[in-house]
Amino acid sequence: MGVTAEEVQQLVDGLLAEGRELDATAFLGLQFDRGLARVDLPPGHGGLDADPARQEVVDSALQAAGRRYSWTRNPMGIGMCGPTIAVWGTEEQKVRYLRPIYTAEELWCQLFSEPGAGSDVAGLATRAVRDGDHWVVNGQKVWTSLAHLSSWGLLLARTDPDAPKHRGLTAFIVDMRSPGVEVRPLRQMSGASAFNEVYFTDAHVPDAARVGPVGEGWRVAHTTLMNERVSIGGAVAPRGSGPIGAAVAAWRASTSRRPAHRESLLRLWVEAEVLRLGNLRAQALREKGTPGPEGSVLKLGSALLMQRITDLTVDLQGPAGMLVAGYDGVGESSDDPGLALLGAQSSTIAGGTSEIMRTSLGERVLGLPREPGLDPATPWSQIPRS
Repeated sequence: MGVTAEEVQQLVDGLLAEGRELDATAFLGLQFDRGLARVDLPPGHGGLDADPARQEVVDSALQAAGRRYSWTRNPMGIGMCGPTIAVWGTEEQKVRYLRPIYTAEELWCQLFSEPGAGSDVAGLATRAVRDGDHWVVNGQKVWTSLAHLSSWGLLLARTDPDAPKHRGLTAFIVDMRSPGVEVRPLRQMSGASAFNEVYFTDAHVPDAARVGPVGEGWRVAHTTLMNERVSIGGAVAPRGSGPIGAAVAAWRASTSRRPAHRESLLRLWVEAEVLRLGNLRAQALREKGTPGPEGSVLKLGSALLMQRITDLTVDLQGPAGMLVAGYDGVGESSDDPGLALLGAQSSTIAGGTSEIMRTSLGERVLGLPREPGLDPATPWSQIPRS
C-alpha cells in the first residue's frame, strides 16, 4: 500500500511512452505487466499491491491520452470473472487466466442462472460429481451472455445435494469448447442473440479448475455477483451522454413536441444526473475495497431509468417510432431507438431482477425481516422445485 500517487504517475508515463505504437491488445498486455491493470492486485497479477484509490491516477491519465480501453471488450471477464479469480483463485489460476482476461484475448462467461434458478441462484440443480481428479458435470444453464464467443466460463454447480442450498455449491472454471458442453443461442425480440442456453452432458472438469474450497461456491459467487451489479449499474458516463443524450437529441429533432414530453424529459435528465453522481460516489467507495450494497442500488436505479428513457425516446419519434430496424447481430445495438427500447426490457432481469434487488436491499441494508420461507438449514434435496 506504500506506492505513492507520484510513483504511479511515473509508471503510467512510462507505459504511455513505451506503448505509443502498440495496438489495443498489446497495450493492455503491457499495462497488465506494469501492474497498472488494477493497482490493488498483487505484483505479477496486474497490480502493485497499492491503495485502490491510486487506480484513479491510472484511469485519468490513460483517459486523457486516449488509451483507456473499455471493459466492454471482455465484460464478463474483466468485470466479474477476473476479480473473482483474483480473490479466490490459486496462484496457478491467477497466472494462467488473469492476463488474457484483461487483454480480452480470451473471452469469459458466467454460468450461474438456470431455468429453475434465476433470481434464486442458490437453488440451482446442475450437478458436479467427483470422479478421481475430475468432476463430472450434468445440467443446464440459461441467459448466459456471450457463451457462444467465450473460451472459458465460471460455473456454479451443486456438489452436495444433502447440504443446505447455499452450502452445497462449488465453483469451477470450464473450457467452453470441451466435450459435453453445448451452447445454443437464444434469439431475443430485438433480433440479437447475446444470451444463450448451455447444456452439460457428462462434461469433465479437472479438480485443478475448481475455484475456492468444495462447498464454498456461494461465497465465490457472491464476489462475482457484487462485481456484476457494479459492472451493470456503475459505469460513469459524461454528463448528458448515453441514453439520456439520445432522448435529448430526439426531442430537438421532434416536430411534434408536447409540454408533457418536455416535462418528462427534464425529469429523466435530472434522474440520470443523480444516478451519474451516485455512480461517482460509489466508485470512490469501491476504490477503498470490495464492492458493497451500493452496486444493487445502482443496478436497480439504472435498469428502471433505462426503460423509461428509451420509452420516451421512441415516443418522440411519433409514428416512425413504431418501425424497428432489422438486426441480426450477436449483441444489442442502441443506435436505433426501437432496438434500444426492446433491449432495455431485459435490464430489470439481467444481473438479478429488480424485485430481488429490492429484497436484498431491504434485508441487508435496511435490516428488514427476511421473506417468509423454509428454514435456511433445510437440505437442498428436501426443497420443492419446479
